[in-house]
Amino acid sequence: MSKGQPKPLMYSGIHAVESLLRHRPEAVLELFVLDSRAKRGDARLETLIIAARDQGIAVQMARRESLDKLAGPQNQGVAARARPRRPGDELALDNHLDRLGRPPFLLILEGVTDPHNLGACLRSADAAGVDAVIVPRRHAAGLTPVACRSAAGAAESLAYFEVGNLARLLERLKERQVRIAGTALHERSASLFDYAPPAGLAVVMGAEGEGLRRLTLEGCDDLLAIPMAGDVQSLNVSVATGVVLFHIRARLEPAAGLG
Repeated sequence: MSKGQPKPLMYSGIHAVESLLRHRPEAVLELFVLDSRAKRGDARLETLIIAARDQGIAVQMARRESLDKLAGPQNQGVAARARPRRPGDELALDNHLDRLGRPPFLLILEGVTDPHNLGACLRSADAAGVDAVIVPRRHAAGLTPVACRSAAGAAESLAYFEVGNLARLLERLKERQVRIAGTALHERSASLFDYAPPAGLAVVMGAEGEGLRRLTLEGCDDLLAIPMAGDVQSLNVSVATGVVLFHIRARLEPAAGLG
């Protein structure tokens, strides 16, 4: 492994490995398949084996004990040793937004340090048609194998960026005519269900409990709250992200003539 090259990691799960082979086959060094499932003629595993061999990737049959030791017990019978994905930086984000050629729909995650929550947020963002996910360089879970497995493939398919200064990013987005909508239980928060989103929008979600930092709150054009019909007054960040993104997507599509 050359100097500066990231250390390979073990990724597992059908969706995560399938997405790796589709989006970053050059990063996959080796594929491990549960021998008992392969012998049964599992169609999904066979498709992955063929895709790997077509790319010149070595395929190893492994027993359950060996595969669990390599990739953990929740591996769904397949794992890949691969170089981790490197998130884009500020310059890459600018280039991505320039290439879109239309107002973007963005998701910004602040303080989401649990990889399961990050993965679930990425999965919802992909399903809701988000153009990019942005996280701070520090105090974020990162694209770990756990996050990638939870994302069920979205960790590879989504445009994903890390930035050093979130407050500065919000100002730069505003210069691009992107409106910033943060979610918070705040005195100036409006109901999500009454919100009419603009064509260019960045949704900012904070971690459950801590919420958004003061500087981030001050940088938001709008603050939104999800109305709660029961006694519970907060949702897990990944659940809240799904609710917010799909509600906004539903409002954006009729405005764009897609509904």
